[in-house]
Amino acid sequence: MTCTKVTLRKKAITKGRHSLYLDYYPAIRNPGTMKMTRREVLGIYIFQVPKNSIEAEYNKEILQKAEGIRAIRVQSLINEEFNFLDKHKQKANFLDFFYDIVLEKDQKWLMVYTHFSNFVNGKCKFEDVTIDLCRKFRAYLLNVKKLNHTEFKISKNSAASYFSTFRALLKIAYRDKFIPENINDFLEKIDNEDTKKEYLTLEELKKLANTPCKIPVLKSASIFACLTGLRISDVLKLDWSEIVLASDDGYCMRIRTEKTETETTLPISEEALELCGTPGLGRVFKGLDRYMVYIPLKKWVADAGITKNITFHCFRHTFATLQIAAGTDIYTVSKMLTHKNVSTTQIYADLVSFKKRESANRISLK
Repeated sequence: MTCTKVTLRKKAITKGRHSLYLDYYPAIRNPGTMKMTRREVLGIYIFQVPKNSIEAEYNKEILQKAEGIRAIRVQSLINEEFNFLDKHKQKANFLDFFYDIVLEKDQKWLMVYTHFSNFVNGKCKFEDVTIDLCRKFRAYLLNVKKLNHTEFKISKNSAASYFSTFRALLKIAYRDKFIPENINDFLEKIDNEDTKKEYLTLEELKKLANTPCKIPVLKSASIFACLTGLRISDVLKLDWSEIVLASDDGYCMRIRTEKTETETTLPISEEALELCGTPGLGRVFKGLDRYMVYIPLKKWVADAGITKNITFHCFRHTFATLQIAAGTDIYTVSKMLTHKNVSTTQIYADLVSFKKRESANRISLK
């Protein structure tokens, strides 16, 4: 086993200064970029030729500080080399580490970060991240209120999804040797509970499409979602620049989904394109706002004589079930929904199978 050697070096730069840096041999992996590197620039400087005693004293103090940083790096490398606990990492801010990862992830990670920050009252070091703390956070998620609607608890399925994300964070922290053990080995996941996925039948969709809505853009966007399967977040930010002519002379959407951050190209039917209105610049559904998908949407659905508990997300379920019922294979539907795994799409196939069985049982000679 070979320990990395750390040497303090200097490089001449402008204004008669030397820039100080650490030279690692062999190279080490940068924990931020995960790339191998030989050099760490310290961002501190000394005078190449001190002009007086003040500059000479300055150089002496800065070199002592740089040597202190080098000693800390050597200690950290030895701890990692021999699998010892790095005390400096243990004292580091876990919430800062969490937030740095959030910046590279999606909205759900930010939600989990906010809940955890609230749970620990905004203070948490790596040494505080214990099995007991993580188990208490699990219990916290099962009872915590929503961030935006504090009168309601988050659903069990949301708690399960949030805790799964938190466990993914723990895995990263363990991989990067910020925590000494794989805490996930001692944590129980939160099981999802089966929920009824509401959707519109073709007859109900036609009825809704023929029902006047006091907010025209809400109606257009909703029917568009039924014909494309897009989430509300993606419908809201859909831009005319993302709707382009495809090679088969039809049109398609080149989008990056907000939830999964998946870049994809999706075909768009002529009927769905008509709902977008006259091509222009900026957002396609100008004037559409999230508040519309609550009370205004429920009012419109009720006016159509539909008694199901329909939310905007149900239009995504509608797209999936109608596609499968029409004979579209599950792999294609999965791609249209930008699901990462076909197994996620399987539930819609199960819904359609149930409806087929229900239909078959209606014909009986008994």
